Amino acid sequence: CDATKAACLALANGVKVAEDIDKLRVGQIVTTATLPYVSIPTTLSAGEYTAYAGITDERIPRKEVLWDMSIAPNVVILDAAMTEATPSRLFFGTGIRAVDHAVETWCSINVTPLTEATSLHALRILPRALARAKSKPEDLTNRLNCLIGAWLSVQGVSTGVDLGASHGIGHVLGGTAGMPHGETSCVMLPHVLRFNESVNSKRQAALAEAMGDANITAADQIQTLVSDLDLPGRLRDCDVPRELLPTIAEESMHDMWIPTNPRSISGPADVLPLLEAAW
Repeated sequence: CDATKAACLALANGVKVAEDIDKLRVGQIVTTATLPYVSIPTTLSAGEYTAYAGITDERIPRKEVLWDMSIAPNVVILDAAMTEATPSRLFFGTGIRAVDHAVETWCSINVTPLTEATSLHALRILPRALARAKSKPEDLTNRLNCLIGAWLSVQGVSTGVDLGASHGIGHVLGGTAGMPHGETSCVMLPHVLRFNESVNSKRQAALAEAMGDANITAADQIQTLVSDLDLPGRLRDCDVPRELLPTIAEESMHDMWIPTNPRSISGPADVLPLLEAAW
């Protein structure tokens, strides 16, 4: 969906070569996209509900974000049968990305009452639906519940609620280290939650309860879910070389969602220990 969003914006602004993408960056004045389209999601990353488009600038390389209200789909159709052919690792990896949307918007520095409701309900749905879809992949009810949970999880993002370091670092892991979109959340979200716990422990306790067990931290529950879904839990499992970690820490500071992390991140020296723990 992000490729279609970027293509619609590029078409409206006469972008014909990669270098002209610079015209579309956030902060530039762009011509509104007018090409209508329908989205039928086959994964759980929920990009179809937002006006953001993630792209990779291969000159750096770094994953960056384009934004314009005109690039969201005109219609989204949820059809669980369309997810049956999605590779398991991709489907469930993006499911953890949806969990990440819910977690980081619930913990956001500018969370809204509406987002609190949708994010928390998403976390009541997603862990159970993902586990059931894993054990019974042919059951379309479980897959539909995953799609509904993903939709709920991203409502905060679609209305301007800021995310945090799991997404910020994840963008760089995707662009610089080539990690798949969802798997960055599998690895980084538990570590970011533990890093932030000193400033939002009460909010994290609500997450833990919504996920099913108030006596186990949200970070630990997410880490267990990642393992149960046969997804990678460490950077080394995703073939990220350890010597690349300082570069990733440096590049992360350019992401829009590092400054909005609940616990202040002042520089690469704060990011590197997170990456080391995740490696």
